[in-house]
Amino acid sequence: MACPLCGVRKARRDCPALRQSICSVCCGTKRLKEIDCPASCVHLAAAREHPPAVVRRQQHRDAATLLPTIRHLTERQQQLFLLFHAVIAGHRPTGFTRVLDADVAAAAAACAATLETAARGVIYEHTASSIPGQALARDIMVALAEIRDKEATISDTESAVALRAIEAGAREALTGDATGSTYLDLVRRLLQTGGRPGPGAREPGDAPSLILPPT
Repeated sequence: MACPLCGVRKARRDCPALRQSICSVCCGTKRLKEIDCPASCVHLAAAREHPPAVVRRQQHRDAATLLPTIRHLTERQQQLFLLFHAVIAGHRPTGFTRVLDADVAAAAAACAATLETAARGVIYEHTASSIPGQALARDIMVALAEIRDKEATISDTESAVALRAIEAGAREALTGDATGSTYLDLVRRLLQTGGRPGPGAREPGDAPSLILPPT
């Protein structure tokens, strides 16, 4: 039987997401991108446990990029770091605009500055330098407010620290990557590796799923 996705190769793998068999190539290339794979999928688990060499090299590069920006973070700040990345990955720009690494850095910097100012007792909203950055910054602040509404105790200071780490990572990416990979690419790979929804999985208005324990 031919694979229902490509219509060319033989369908040899049972796909629990599609509830039918597909070919190994479509399984490998469309996994978590076009196919919403459940965590129980044996092929997904095998791929994560034994990724191909090119994926392992990319993971090592990602780790080398991230470690300098997060090694100083506490466990709670690292959770916020991941939460804000989920917002960035799920952000949908309006019209034909694109979110670039510079916009991520500008949005993180603006949100961090706003929170740092609030921690000093002054209410002032800092603004990102680009229109896409301003829209992304609004999403980040909305997500933070949603988490606080669920009675999670999150200080302005620890949120700002996590955002400064994101700003540092995005600005570092602006210096160039020989592979052509961007910080946004890294964000999406990070979320997929962590078993979280991929880009676009969070609908506007959906509350983030991460709830931090109170201090």
